[in-house]
Amino acid sequence: MASAGRSLRTMVEDWMAPDTAKGVKVRKFGRSKNGRYVCIEAVNAAGPIAIFFFRHRDGTWCIFPPSAERPAMRVAEVSLIQT
Repeated sequence: MASAGRSLRTMVEDWMAPDTAKGVKVRKFGRSKNGRYVCIEAVNAAGPIAIFFFRHRDGTWCIFPPSAERPAMRVAEVSLIQT
C-alpha cells in the first residue's frame, strides 16, 4: 500500500477500518534510534486491533520501521586546476 503523501489519519482508516462511534486511541508513542513511532488501537467489526506506525525520513508513515542507516564511503571531489 503506497503511503506517499498520505496522513497518519488516512493510513489508520485504511488499515484498521475503525468503528466511528468508538474512535481510535493512541496507546504508545515515542522515538527509537531510527525515528518516531506510534501505536494506534481501534475497534472494528472483527474486534480490537492495534498497529504500530513508523515515521520515515521522507515524512511518510508506514507499518514497517525504516531501515537503519549504513556506513557509506564517498569519493571527495578534487579540483585539479592547472596554472
